[in-house]
Amino acid sequence: MDACHPDPGGRAVALVDLKMEPGWHTYWKNPGAAGMAPKIEWQLPPNVTVVDAGWPVPKKLPPVEVTTYGYEDEVVLPAVLKVASNSPPGQVVIKAHVSWLECKEVCLPASADVEATLNVVSPDEEIKTTPDPERARIVHLWQHSMPLPQNWLGTDVRTWWEKPADGDTRPLVIEWAGPEHQADFYPDANDHYEIQGATEMIPTKGGNIGLRKLVKKFDADWPEEISGLLVLPKSTNAPVLTNSFRHILAWNVKLPVSEIAPTNVLIAQGPIPPNPVGILDFNFGDWDDVWFLGKFLLYAFIGGLILNIMPCVLPVIALKILGFINHAQHEPHRVRALGLIYAAGVLVSFLALAAIVIGVKAAGHHAGWGMQFSSPEFIVVLTTLVTLVALNLFGVFEVTLGGRVLSAAGQLASKQGAAGAFFNGVLATALATPCTAPFLSIALGFAFAQKAPVFVLMFLAVGAGLAAPYVALSWNPIWLKFLPKPGAWMEKFKIAMGFPMLLTAVWLFNLAADNYGKGVLWLGIFLVLVAFAAWIFGAFVQRGRAGKGVAVVIVLILLIGGYAFALENQLHWREPVVVADAAGISKALPDGIDWRPWSLEAVAQARAAGRPALVDFTADWCLTCQVNKKIAIEIPSVRKKLKEINAVALVGDYTHFPDSIAAELNRFNRAGVPLVLVYPKNPDAQPIILPQILTPGIVLDALDQATR
Repeated sequence: MDACHPDPGGRAVALVDLKMEPGWHTYWKNPGAAGMAPKIEWQLPPNVTVVDAGWPVPKKLPPVEVTTYGYEDEVVLPAVLKVASNSPPGQVVIKAHVSWLECKEVCLPASADVEATLNVVSPDEEIKTTPDPERARIVHLWQHSMPLPQNWLGTDVRTWWEKPADGDTRPLVIEWAGPEHQADFYPDANDHYEIQGATEMIPTKGGNIGLRKLVKKFDADWPEEISGLLVLPKSTNAPVLTNSFRHILAWNVKLPVSEIAPTNVLIAQGPIPPNPVGILDFNFGDWDDVWFLGKFLLYAFIGGLILNIMPCVLPVIALKILGFINHAQHEPHRVRALGLIYAAGVLVSFLALAAIVIGVKAAGHHAGWGMQFSSPEFIVVLTTLVTLVALNLFGVFEVTLGGRVLSAAGQLASKQGAAGAFFNGVLATALATPCTAPFLSIALGFAFAQKAPVFVLMFLAVGAGLAAPYVALSWNPIWLKFLPKPGAWMEKFKIAMGFPMLLTAVWLFNLAADNYGKGVLWLGIFLVLVAFAAWIFGAFVQRGRAGKGVAVVIVLILLIGGYAFALENQLHWREPVVVADAAGISKALPDGIDWRPWSLEAVAQARAAGRPALVDFTADWCLTCQVNKKIAIEIPSVRKKLKEINAVALVGDYTHFPDSIAAELNRFNRAGVPLVLVYPKNPDAQPIILPQILTPGIVLDALDQATR
């Protein structure tokens, strides 16, 4: 038995390793028609409890006439232990009595008493362990043999009674989307009924996986829900359900049973992602695992790299180019240092984002890329900050070491020192999050499905990509020679860069209007007061010779009074207006597409009527979404095509991060928007997933395919 090193209040996994001689086997939790499941009787100290136990995926054992489920050669049985929060650090002995049935031609009962030492450590204690190849092998075997949870199957599963009962038996059909190939269902044991071991593959619509199982009841009514494992053979090469990093493809499921077969099986209930992924328990000694993770880390890095040319981030990058020009000719060593500090600002910001997302997920909520833009308070603060940055670039107030509360944000954003470089990294990250890019959505969809260590690693890879061009430029003296010499033009360039920053502030103000309705006028008044205070500060405190004390008082009155009256008393900025979801048809333009609100039911209705469907998952704060709509969706040729093919247009508004859309995005391994789908008129066909950056040709081609 093996265990590990939890903190007080933490958890550990105890692994019981059962090894058998060649040709011998033991049984699963449901042994089937014969056998007995292994039993573990724990003997634990008062401060340790068992909170969960798992069962690796079994196999069907011969003979075929008597179906049993079990394990051959070796199996690792896990149990999750919780250590009480008041446990003192130190070693704790955990014991267990393990009994099992081991069979070949005959079955022999066996038992053993096992024990292991649980080393409870304080949170700040450094753990030093000696590599143990055998322990690593057992952990690897456990991690790669466990089933995945149902939400990582990547598709809905339907079960229904095929026909009325014949005495105490009744046939049950289980079906889910995917290429037709051999599959099976291993049921959990139940005292009221038995799902017999024989499995029959049956024809299904669209080549889906269809199983027929015979249910025998012992008493009471027929079950309304069944549970067990959906299993695919290890050798399958099915592109939809492949999970290349796991040795066994199986999912724990609980399935409601319908009395009649659905009209449109599966497809009407929701699409499946092209590459469903599971939560990874990486073994970094396994090259398959390392390669699989490395591929997504590369996607994350490239996605972060591309973010540098997105309109969200360009104003900040322009500021850094100005810093290069200022220091490149005489202080190349300073440029290199500032490049690293800028990168540190980006990486620290991505770590903070990762921590927030991990906390949100731990609290049981959905999390996604750009989710902070669903917070009206965040938008108000960021709008004010970006407005100050623009005012600073226009020269309304200057950067000085003596600036205080008012000029702090603006100083940091254009200051050429370490603080300015670091804050530019923070600002670049904040403005990058409403954007997405090729490769980035794939990487983030994978990242949001993972445990905390892998998730943090993926976020750091995105941050490294975002910071890489600036760091590379700052550390390459040859490239610095191509920069122009400093001169009077730099001041004009700095002012010019204030305009894209001001445009960013206008865009953020528009987002705030969606949260506060007509009351957003008071945010505008507050921003005018902030601008007035900034001008007084620059003209009379920084550049004036007399009356500085009076000017400071006026600045404080404007800021404090403006906040109290405009934001708190009139806007009620911490109590945004609740925007109701649209219930009918909406148009972006007078002659635009007739958009209906998205729902699974709306997709099902369209497909049941034999109509194609265009689904646009979008958000007001997603610049990529808005660009896609302007240049590739809300255009005459697409509107004409939608009418020609009698398609339904559905919009999924992700602006306020609704759980239903977050769950649908997760089906496609996406962490955020944009996501545009085209459902063919054939209800059995899979949806067409469009790329993140759209052109009219891409959309029109997909709509053409939808009619075939």
